[in-house]
Amino acid sequence: MSLKPWREIIVPHPDVLNGTFQQSEFAADLTAGRTGKATPEYGDAKAFYERTFITEGMGRLLTQVAQRLNGKGGEPVIQLQTTFGGGKTHTLVAVYHLVSRKCPLGELIGIPALLDQAGLLDVPQAQIAVLDGTAHAPCRPWKQGKQAVRTLWGELAWQLGKADGYAMVRESDENGTSPGKDVLIGLLARYAPCVVLLDELVVYIRNFVESQAVSGGTYDSNLSFIQSLTEAAKLVPTAVVLASLPESDSQAGGPRGISALKALEAVFNRVQALWKTVAPEEAFEIVRRRLFEQIRVAKARDQVCRAFADAYVDEAAKVPQETQEARYYDRMIQSYPIHPEVFAQLDEEWTTIDGFQRTRGVLKLMAKTA
Repeated sequence: MSLKPWREIIVPHPDVLNGTFQQSEFAADLTAGRTGKATPEYGDAKAFYERTFITEGMGRLLTQVAQRLNGKGGEPVIQLQTTFGGGKTHTLVAVYHLVSRKCPLGELIGIPALLDQAGLLDVPQAQIAVLDGTAHAPCRPWKQGKQAVRTLWGELAWQLGKADGYAMVRESDENGTSPGKDVLIGLLARYAPCVVLLDELVVYIRNFVESQAVSGGTYDSNLSFIQSLTEAAKLVPTAVVLASLPESDSQAGGPRGISALKALEAVFNRVQALWKTVAPEEAFEIVRRRLFEQIRVAKARDQVCRAFADAYVDEAAKVPQETQEARYYDRMIQSYPIHPEVFAQLDEEWTTIDGFQRTRGVLKLMAKTA
């Protein structure tokens, strides 16, 4: 039997094939997506879902958002907390495209099946606010059109309702004090269904020095705002807040970052984090989707994997024990055209290296070898 080489069975995406793949293109940036500056893989909903594998954890989270926006339950506040490079921002981008899409819902690969499973017919397009802690400095105002915005709550109100929304918190934005739960309930209710995405909060809040006021407010007023926002979301049936936090102190950025992280964790400690770390088997498909196009000849792939599985059985004394298990063939199918042992080494050994990014680092390495 003649086995086809992998390049005749599956082809890398053009950027990988041409050597123009850049790791930064897979570093999700919510603000770039919202402002239209992201690459197509992150800026276009259809293209994003074509290259995104919906893991079990992401599927649960998207289902919660869909239920909430439909007014059928769902968690009002969801905390995402994983290791550096574990997919927090990527998941927030998935939510962003789900609710702000410009294409029919059926064109988002994986979403129709997810909704069928949850018994939902649709996901309402919603007003969305992205509060990115890396986008602005709290020590100086920034511009939204002709309007100067000073605080996170000013930015939230502007993104949800432009000038009319901002008018609801203008006084609080100008004096740097949290608008309080009642005002935020009114804001969310007015622009519901709505989604608020909070990314890199620690980066923003660690810039504040306790008891020292700047244009963005104070350390305490920002924490009060986050707490009021989470409480307000619980009282607006079609509003949902999602926030990403680093998993450990080492990712918080020094003593002030650790202090900010602990304070934010205290705010969110009433919320069950729904995010689940990507399993090795899921990592196979994540990398395959982002680096390669769809399998051209599934039968040829299966033949190659079967030939390898049979060879391992024949040479049982010379190969690792796990290759003798029936499920090893399935693992090769899932990871094709990359051998599952490569993934195993990256997941079990390389991801323990300080600073190695679980998904992004693997993507960069595999793009160079594809």
